[in-house]
Amino acid sequence: MTIPMIIGMVMLMTFSIVDTFFVSLIGTNELAAISFTFPVTFTVISLNIGLGIGTSAVIGKYLGSGEGDKAKTLATGSIILVALLVGLLCAVGYFTIEPVFSLMGASDTLIPLIYDYMSVWYVSGVFLAIPMVGNAVLRAAGDTKLPSIIMAVGGAINAILDPILIFGWLGIPAMGIKGAAIATCIAWAVCVVWILWLLAVRRGLMEARMLTWPEFKSAATGVLTIGLPAAGANMLTPVAAGILTAIVASYGAEAVAAWGVGSRLESMACIIVLALSMSLPPFISQNFGAKQTQRIFSSYKMAIRFVMVWQLVVFGVLFVSAPYIAQIFADEQNVSQIITLFLVIVPLGYGLQGVIILTNSSFNAMHLPMAALWLSIFRLFVCYVPLAALGSYFYGLQGLFWGCVLANSIAAAASYFWFNRALKKQMTISLKASEIN
Repeated sequence: MTIPMIIGMVMLMTFSIVDTFFVSLIGTNELAAISFTFPVTFTVISLNIGLGIGTSAVIGKYLGSGEGDKAKTLATGSIILVALLVGLLCAVGYFTIEPVFSLMGASDTLIPLIYDYMSVWYVSGVFLAIPMVGNAVLRAAGDTKLPSIIMAVGGAINAILDPILIFGWLGIPAMGIKGAAIATCIAWAVCVVWILWLLAVRRGLMEARMLTWPEFKSAATGVLTIGLPAAGANMLTPVAAGILTAIVASYGAEAVAAWGVGSRLESMACIIVLALSMSLPPFISQNFGAKQTQRIFSSYKMAIRFVMVWQLVVFGVLFVSAPYIAQIFADEQNVSQIITLFLVIVPLGYGLQGVIILTNSSFNAMHLPMAALWLSIFRLFVCYVPLAALGSYFYGLQGLFWGCVLANSIAAAASYFWFNRALKKQMTISLKASEIN
């Protein structure tokens, strides 16, 4: 299930990487501007991820217990729900661009560039939401191939349109940073039409009609019970990233530009962890519905061992190639040096971060969303932000980067212990139930 997701995730991540690369060719201010947008755009994405998690967990359990009709109704309700909620969030974001980014530390020079990008990106918010939740429905049914193809096509469309719209090729006027946002908007719009046709017509995984109010209310309640805590947990990440971006901004636009490049490269470096975090939950949810607790225990431990070894290898590669990667994204020596510093320190904690991500997704798959939420709060606001801020205060940017690694170490140990304790409790409950039967 994970292998197709890796390919799809690589293409999905090209949205931000390709945008960052082409925008970096315009100038440092444009690169800094798009770097400021990451925490905000990820807030919207986090809501989509949370609702997708809720959708996948509930549908997976229904399918595991043989309740296919309920799964179809819930899939339809989740699509309608995400369109409404994300549309509302993007509308609020559109009218608060200047105050939000000013609060994050963006200068008066960068605000117009940020507005050019975000004014378009917010319009495309719903186009982003529907395919993400639709893909969650497919994954819950055990299909990771089609979601991967959809993500790959979306990434390819974005990559083709980016230089055309940014630099004004083929007779189209050059749009600069706004062109990157328009390319993303068009790519996701194509994916919306595709995913709705797949779910409603080809695969029959959702109802090809509007739901009645009782049906929608029931479906929305099921999704939101898990989806809201999951979305809240995911939305805490960009909040923490926004705080750290404000701290980094005190070192200048060059530091923010480098931080933005590092953050986007982090998504690529952790691609297998992210793919596992999407393929492991449906597996756990279906086995949870079928009361196969031992399979959950085995799959979780196997995934944890794998990501620790894999991400250590990734760290080694990034450590050696850091100067060369930095030169690709930055011509200015100061920016290049900060990117290099980021890549030789922060990736050391990616395996530990993977433990936290997989534990979070496993909690949600077992219908324990509040445990996932509290784990995120502990990691980000007890460990990550405080330790990074302390590191910055005493040792500058290098201290901030080492604070991120230390925070992931502490949170990973806590998450592994916490999940194993919860799983053993569930195994005891299942054993007692089987004895009674």
